Amino acid sequence: GPASAVTTAPAPAGRRGRPVLPPGRLGIQLYSLRDKVGTLGFAPVFAELEKYGYDEIEFAGYTQGSAGPITLPRLRRLAREHGLTPIGSHVGYYSDDPNAYTFAQNLEKVLDDAQALGLKHIGTASGPFRYGSTVDAWKRAAEEFNTYGAAARARGMKFYQHNHSDEFAFATDNPKVRLYDVLLAETDPDLVYLEMDIYWAYAGQFRFSKRPDGTPAPFDPLDYVLARPHRYPLFHVKDGVSDPTNEFGYRMTDVGDGDIDYQRFIAAVTHLRGQRQAHHWQTEHDSPPDSLSFARRSSAYLHSLREKC
Repeated sequence: GPASAVTTAPAPAGRRGRPVLPPGRLGIQLYSLRDKVGTLGFAPVFAELEKYGYDEIEFAGYTQGSAGPITLPRLRRLAREHGLTPIGSHVGYYSDDPNAYTFAQNLEKVLDDAQALGLKHIGTASGPFRYGSTVDAWKRAAEEFNTYGAAARARGMKFYQHNHSDEFAFATDNPKVRLYDVLLAETDPDLVYLEMDIYWAYAGQFRFSKRPDGTPAPFDPLDYVLARPHRYPLFHVKDGVSDPTNEFGYRMTDVGDGDIDYQRFIAAVTHLRGQRQAHHWQTEHDSPPDSLSFARRSSAYLHSLREKC
């Protein structure tokens, strides 16, 4: 069955060291499974994830479509019954609707719900583009993130932002400044954390390794993490086949079918002193052809990775 595929997957030849993936730290962003959650409901999906060897889940909404209403206490209990720890959740940053379920419009409600689910992290996958793409616009957004981070911290949680590729672009008013660097500099490291989506970070590398004037501006996403590992409690593990004809440089795949070197990336982070258990690795695919197959195959691949001896 699927469970045995996880636990007995042979180590790739020449990689028979300890598992790269720390025990208890593999999760999945449930957005990847939204088609199944919205029809089957959370319970059958959680049962499958338990079989596939997942430890954690990250939410992208708390409803289950045609499977009917569900309360947050019931959702939390369901996760626990299947050995899954709810580790985080994606909520919108802001909206023009004053009643929207976002950090800007409904901060206390967002945090109430996160607490009801027992989350240790609560974040957004929205970019800090609320006020534009200038340095000052990002400073202003960073101040708002600091506010959300302080409110989350007061309740024992960490606020985080999840990147796409545009965060690695350059400021429109200062093309020597990478916007992501503004976010890092202007947010309080004790209040605002990052969830690096590794796929989108490498797409950012593909798109923005030159400044608008054509001068080189190379970077490796891994270096951001190694320089400040405490700011990255969460990661999205998403894979892609290199494709220079694609605007993002990659075509998304199941984890293990692409060209992103996860043996290198995860091992580099977990080898840092005191960091082996400090990070949570969430698989994700934005639009998998078969979402449960994606979840199963990605878990099996990541569990099979071994450190190089």
